[in-house]
Amino acid sequence: MAHERAVVIGAGIGGLVAALKLAAAGLPVTLVETAARPGGKMRRVAAGPLEVEAGPTVFTMRWVFEEIFSECGADFGTRVALSPTAILARHAWSATERLDLFADPERSEVAIADFAGPREAEGFRRFRARAAEIYRTLEDPFIRGQRPGPVDLAVRAGPRGLGGLLRIQPFTTMWSALAEYFHDPRLRQLFGRYATYCGSSPFAAPATLMLVAHVEMEGVWTVAGGLSRLAAAVAALAAERGAILRYGVRATDIVAEGGRVAGVRLETGERLPATRVVANADVAALADGLFGPGAQRAVDPVPMAERSLSAVTFAVAGRPAGFDLVRHNVFFSPDYAAEFADLTRHGRLPRDPTVYVCAQDRDDDGMPSDTPEALLCLVNAPARGAALPPEEIARCHDTMSRRLSACGLTIAETARTVTGPAEFGTLFPATGGALYGRASHGWMASFRRPGARTRLPGLYLAGGSVHPGPGVPMAAQSGRLAAASVLEDLASTSPSRRAAMPGGTSMR
Repeated sequence: MAHERAVVIGAGIGGLVAALKLAAAGLPVTLVETAARPGGKMRRVAAGPLEVEAGPTVFTMRWVFEEIFSECGADFGTRVALSPTAILARHAWSATERLDLFADPERSEVAIADFAGPREAEGFRRFRARAAEIYRTLEDPFIRGQRPGPVDLAVRAGPRGLGGLLRIQPFTTMWSALAEYFHDPRLRQLFGRYATYCGSSPFAAPATLMLVAHVEMEGVWTVAGGLSRLAAAVAALAAERGAILRYGVRATDIVAEGGRVAGVRLETGERLPATRVVANADVAALADGLFGPGAQRAVDPVPMAERSLSAVTFAVAGRPAGFDLVRHNVFFSPDYAAEFADLTRHGRLPRDPTVYVCAQDRDDDGMPSDTPEALLCLVNAPARGAALPPEEIARCHDTMSRRLSACGLTIAETARTVTGPAEFGTLFPATGGALYGRASHGWMASFRRPGARTRLPGLYLAGGSVHPGPGVPMAAQSGRLAAASVLEDLASTSPSRRAAMPGGTSMR
């Protein structure tokens, strides 16, 4: 590898993991990032005197990071402090309708029976078993493996093959499938909301996404310092393993010469030589030509109509009252179909939105306090790119506040920072504010996400817009797969060296 040199563009979790894995394998690596610190969407914003985690807030699938750190000679548990969460989330539909889900499934069954009756608790048992089956079917061939096509996935699924894949209901919408388990529409709402973890509508996403429920029920952890601290820990280990991390500098062009990658040009005019480039940017940014014509031709365009959801977030310093918040709280709209019709059919903010509130200073026991606390309030929004006028933001805040108030919660705000689709579009160019790449709508959606390799030799992809999908552990896994692809390609062109792939990552 004497003449080989890699550049990673973007310090989102996918890029950080790719840089870490490549550096740990002995490849010279430079990572360049526009922002002043690592993390990408895992970011903090100021709300008056407080800092609020304004990106992902739920940490699951810790095995992904345990394996990555172990493969790089480090112990994840000693570098990132985690606390298991007993209450997965508190849900409310009105001032009197509340339901907690727990890490302990038996406690969840009891809570569901008390909330909606024994028939619904039995439906939960069946739903939980099916969600686990879907996950087991897809973990090795899909989550751990390079992007398959439909036929390849059936082959990789093993003895059950196509029959096993049909059991995971790829042709049924999530909303329809949930009716097989729950008669109570509130429970269909609750479990249908997992589609929004991929920026999608439960009325259009495949039932396969029920696996997200299994992932969450397998464990949710609180990261000391927030998920931005997780990004910092991966960056620190990458630097220890030899990666050069450069912040506050933007890559403007992926240089191609002789039909393959030759380097990366920075906004300063400097050119970094590279034989391998990992782009941890939304695929739409490459497809729109933001990194030059070579990279543009290397990927397929992303139609605007296929974008995932965006969001309006309110990072707040405030005093909540009237509702016993835990760390994760969801306040449901009374008409889910109307809410998603607003988002996907009419392309507007919901008139009566479901609201997620992350009370970041709280744990399972809550933390009643007279001092302002850090809160992230989130409403789903269409990724339309254009800036929302101030009156529409004010209207969004009013509808959100009315939904919270209907469930008994008021927040006396002392400071507020708003981020909408236009701001997300500026942070993540060419997305229009879409936070999850393509929406997971229809059975083919997952196969339309690109894999690690592109049509330009030497250019690889990582991040939430590529396989295996969005979310912190999936984006980390994409960086792992990108690095594995680089090392496998290096091994295939070297007569004297074969790259070892520890950790069970499938290279098929």
